[in-house]
Amino acid sequence: MYGTIADWRTYATARGDTAPASATDANATAALVRASDYIKYEYVSRLLSGYDETLDVVELATYEAANQELATVGFWVKAYTPSEQRIVTRVGEISFQPVNESTGKFGHSVPRSTLIEAMFAPYVSARDGEEGVGFQFQSVG
Repeated sequence: MYGTIADWRTYATARGDTAPASATDANATAALVRASDYIKYEYVSRLLSGYDETLDVVELATYEAANQELATVGFWVKAYTPSEQRIVTRVGEISFQPVNESTGKFGHSVPRSTLIEAMFAPYVSARDGEEGVGFQFQSVG
């Protein structure tokens, strides 16, 4: 587990979030463990050469992820079926196209935190099938 319950509570309270301080130790620990798993497998696993899990951002990002996990158990592990994944292709009368190998890339249908993405941006490699770290905007038509 990255970080400590006490440090997470201090971090969150300083940012106006009292939920971790109000949570039972069992619920707070479970949320921090789930958040640590998410950070480990989504970001630490992609750290560039020369960086490891002792990087300060790992702990801070885990606290951010834990805030979401405490509010919504399983927030970072939503499973999507192919039929749920769609791309808007027209606006007037809204039209969707199913995501397939040519329209979608790994990781586009999972929850993301813009803050956590920004925290790790200088330290991680791109996900498989992506050209860079971060977000992409596309226009249709």
